[in-house]
Amino acid sequence: MTVDQTRTAEVPRVVGRAAFQAELDALRVREKAHTREGDAIAAARRRLPMVEVDAAIPLTGPHGPVTLLETFEGRRQLIAYYFMWHAGHPAAEQCEGCTFYTSQVGDLSYLHSRDITYATFCQGPYEESVRYRDFMGWDMPWYSALDSVDALIAGRQAGLFHLMCYLRDGDRVYETYWTTRRGVEAMDHSYMLMDLTVYGRQESWEDSPPGWPRRCSNTRTSGGPPAWPPAPEWPGGRPIAQWSRLEAGHSDDLGTQDVC
Repeated sequence: MTVDQTRTAEVPRVVGRAAFQAELDALRVREKAHTREGDAIAAARRRLPMVEVDAAIPLTGPHGPVTLLETFEGRRQLIAYYFMWHAGHPAAEQCEGCTFYTSQVGDLSYLHSRDITYATFCQGPYEESVRYRDFMGWDMPWYSALDSVDALIAGRQAGLFHLMCYLRDGDRVYETYWTTRRGVEAMDHSYMLMDLTVYGRQESWEDSPPGWPRRCSNTRTSGGPPAWPPAPEWPGGRPIAQWSRLEAGHSDDLGTQDVC
């Protein structure tokens, strides 16, 4: 048996088809239980009470000031992602996590078909941050919540990314759900697909066998998109999704100066 000299990580043991299927079948029982529990949690989420918020809270959009109520665009429900922002900093220093999640928001027609509007509420100034949106090629509704984030977050930790759900009842607005940190993975498909692969997310916190590749983060690299084998993480670099935009010739000028 020859040894693959290009191997950069350990691999699972090799078994026959029947043994493989037997272990997969055992795992499938747990997967189905996980799915059913997820359905039960979603059902409980639909039964949560709600809290009224001021429908007149101001935000800034492409045509100037708007109210929270107006960001619904006439639909009954609203999902708002609160994008972290480092004011005055260049594109390369903006939040890699927010970039990672927002880059995976695509066609909104399925949400619209359920009477749901999706929008980004950036926690930074409008003109500066919308240039970032345009650089990244995103086209979802974009607002600045800079002057109202404390009222919108209402006692929770500002400066973190949050995902919030709202319901409009006439001219009144209610918050029905919110989450942050790993709860925001609801926006993500890349991690979900990574979780199906043998090496998973390749992040240091995961419970993986010895010899499996591990990285501190899959969201920021220096010198271009990450190559294989994985290189160490750098304190600088860029959010990964920016590299393809630069290669396509898009300007990342936000009209800012690096204040660091």
